[in-house]
This record gives sequence, C-alpha cells and structure tokens, in this order.
Amino acid sequence: MAKFDVAGRVCEILQPFLDENGLDLYRLEYKKEGPAWVLRVYLDKPADSDSEYVSIEECEAVTGFLSDALDREDFIDRSYNLEVSSPGLDRELIKDSDYVRFAGRAVEVRTYEQINGSREHAGTLEGKTGGVVTIMTEDGQLDIPADKISKINLAVIF
Repeated sequence: MAKFDVAGRVCEILQPFLDENGLDLYRLEYKKEGPAWVLRVYLDKPADSDSEYVSIEECEAVTGFLSDALDREDFIDRSYNLEVSSPGLDRELIKDSDYVRFAGRAVEVRTYEQINGSREHAGTLEGKTGGVVTIMTEDGQLDIPADKISKINLAVIF
C-alpha cells in the first residue's frame, strides 16, 4: 500500500486559510523525533507584505484553524504534536525568491567543503545567479556554488 502524504494533505487544507490571512507557508515538516511524531508548520509573510515578521497572534490563529481542521479530517493515523511558528530572525534561505528578497542583508554561510580555507563565511548577500550565491565579505566578493552550501541563514546582528 502506498504511503499517505500527510504533509501534502496538510498543505491542501492550510493554503486557503493562509491566503485569506495574508500568510505564506515557509516550511512544513511531519517527522518522527525520538518516540514522538511532530507536525511542524513554519509561517511566513509574503515578500510584498507591510511586515516582515509573523506575529504570535497569527501563529495562534493558524494553530486553532489547523487543529480543528485536522480533528475534523482525522487522516493522521498516529498521535503527534502540532507546532506552528515563524522561521525566526535567523531564517534559512530556501527558495530562490529568498535571495532576491533578502539581498543586502547580512548572512552566514556554511559549506560542505572549504572555500578560501574555511567552511564558514559571513557577509552581505548580493544575490543568487545561475546556481552561484554571491556575498560581499570583508575581503571582497565571494562566489559560492549553491550546491556547495550546506546552510545559509540571515545573520542576527545586535
């Protein structure tokens, strides 16, 4: 028997509610962590939104909606914990549109192998073109092949 796509079905249920409330889905995970299953929903604001940040009230509204909808649909065959949150200040850049949206912002980049003698780089995001991410570091422009990046996050600077 084919495995049921829980994450896909949750997205189908959730998307109209997000559209009505000016929210985007950043990431959705349904996985086992230790002995428990977790359904984790990360919310985002559209790039053209007045606010870059998702509020606690918005997370609460999505939690309430999704919890009720999942109880009604009852298609998940095991117990799980539902978590709804935002990507956070140090959000990972996932989509190509993130590289446009956050150009000019400070980023931290980790690579699978050393580039210029290091696996960790920090600088200002210039963008992503043709599979290459460009950041401006203290030493100048650094072009990193996207397939060499293990993780790229916005830097939190206080």
